Amino acid sequence: MPTERTSAGDPAHTLRLLWRDASPDAAAPTDRRRGPRRGLSIDAVVDSATALADAEGLDALTMRRVAKELGVVPMTLYTYVPGKAELLDLMLDAAYARMPRTDTAGQPWRRRVTAVAEENTALFARHPWAAAVSTTRPPLGPGQMAKYEHELSALDGLGLGDVEMDDCLTHLLTFVQACARAAADTRAAQQDSAMNDGQWWELNAPLLARVLDEKAYPTAVRVGAAAGAAHASAHDPAHAYTFGLRRVLDAFAALIDGADGADGTGGTGRTGGTGGAA
Repeated sequence: MPTERTSAGDPAHTLRLLWRDASPDAAAPTDRRRGPRRGLSIDAVVDSATALADAEGLDALTMRRVAKELGVVPMTLYTYVPGKAELLDLMLDAAYARMPRTDTAGQPWRRRVTAVAEENTALFARHPWAAAVSTTRPPLGPGQMAKYEHELSALDGLGLGDVEMDDCLTHLLTFVQACARAAADTRAAQQDSAMNDGQWWELNAPLLARVLDEKAYPTAVRVGAAAGAAHASAHDPAHAYTFGLRRVLDAFAALIDGADGADGTGGTGRTGGTGGAA
């Protein structure tokens, strides 16, 4: 289970910070700044926190540590951001806002959807901590909304209903995030053991050979050996992503009633759905 999740802080503070609400009746923390460090900004706090999480992970992310990186006392930081929960929302929304967005207008739908998957894979490569954050209650900031609008365009015009478009996008992004987490787990295991998966299996092969009974588990032993030989490991994150993405696209093709299902060369999809934004 993830140890961090978005929208865990004060919704009123969070939304004001995400949208930089400067209305007179919005008593945001940014309106109450005091002291000599008036050159500091919310963006500077977010950038520093993001750099820290990129380098050392979310375990290192504390308000005290971010304050130290910025050269201020912790209480100064709290005049900009109420706490870590709100800061995490700001970090993730900023990462969303900065994501490169591929122009796939006019491309076959499979290529458009693949581009969305690749954009999110690149996001998790730049910010590995983001894959560990639960976003079942997403930070509804400008970065999140721009990301959602862009990604829905890959599924628009295919005859899908609004809910179906949202379902497909959710399924795709859940798959990509799971792959990113698995890749991170693989890297962590290699770092902790100081050996890659191939070396680990080679070292432990004699022990496994003594305890595994091929007669008791004939299919498991046969298939496991074949997969291990193919991937030099029990799990190859890159292969799992490539194989899984193809299956996701095939499932979408079935929902779209075969439009572009065979080769992704074009087609309007089935009729009847609204094809609008979710």
